[in-house]
Amino acid sequence: MKVLKAGLLTTIQDLGRTGYRSSGITTGGAMDAYALRMANLLVGNEEGEAALEVTLIGPELEANTDLLIAVCGAYLEPTMDGEELPMWRPVFVPRGAVLRFGRAVSGCRAYIAAAGGFGVPRELGSRSTDVRAALGGLAGRRLAAGDVLPCGAGQGAAAPSRWAAAWATALARQGEAAAASAPEAAGRRLPWAAAPWFAPPGAYSGGDGEDGIVLRAMPGSEYGQFSVAAREALFRERYTVAPASDRMGCRLTGTPLARETRAELLSHGVTPGAVQVPPGGGPIILAADCQTTGGYPKIAHVAAVDMPLLAQAKPGDTIRFQPVTLAEAQRLDRRREQDIRYLAAAIRSRQP
Repeated sequence: MKVLKAGLLTTIQDLGRTGYRSSGITTGGAMDAYALRMANLLVGNEEGEAALEVTLIGPELEANTDLLIAVCGAYLEPTMDGEELPMWRPVFVPRGAVLRFGRAVSGCRAYIAAAGGFGVPRELGSRSTDVRAALGGLAGRRLAAGDVLPCGAGQGAAAPSRWAAAWATALARQGEAAAASAPEAAGRRLPWAAAPWFAPPGAYSGGDGEDGIVLRAMPGSEYGQFSVAAREALFRERYTVAPASDRMGCRLTGTPLARETRAELLSHGVTPGAVQVPPGGGPIILAADCQTTGGYPKIAHVAAVDMPLLAQAKPGDTIRFQPVTLAEAQRLDRRREQDIRYLAAAIRSRQP
């Protein structure tokens, strides 16, 4: 796959490199792990295979071999050879076809998976790109125009699964039939074709309404150090995603949260989802590329089940926190994993 235009921030991501936080190496990986997992399942890959993460403004990509792809996550106006490309389903892409993305209409990040994955080397057990550490992905950096990504059979990536190969063949034949019925298409390459079914994106239902994006959160380790007014404001007020937000953290503007205790904290381990409050009082929700240690007090922690919603929050979006107990957050997480298992089984049962 050749990169014609890179977009604002396009990187290779998988589910991250685990087991190295004690050495100061962030886990990283896809901001929206749900969308990445679903895109991989839709092309017959293992859930954690490497895919492209596209942020806010998408790239322009040319297929240098026949591919089976899926696009999941945010809607960035994807087109294939000028025609609207359906998301959340397998799509056959013939060699020479051009996939283009526009700007984020809804959400922030989209994921492009290809059958067989992207054959870049693993570093510390992961293909994920950590731009700050120049680690993983394609030379540890964001994609640039002119890059050629190894994907598809014979391109350095793994061979597509039998399921993916069967769907690629069936959709290619569908394209052939469409071309045969259109005399004006004589001599052109095979048109692309999409499966007639899709996987419903259940991770985002109920998360975005009149109150904006609602994130369920538990009290953090230092919750009791904040004033009563601050604790009430956290779950009452609406906050706005600031332009300075990135893969390390989502910075919020709104009612400052005052801490009553003045003592400094010793640096301690932190993880994605923690809601830190620096001296200015503006909360920061730590995200996939967050540091491994920090010294700011944590007023809350976002439930893992709602981290895909955080990943799709873009500057200007409104966020509201909703209280949840640890037990309920764990129940919701187990239910999400069960739903993914059921959906994975349903996808595998789909035969062309």
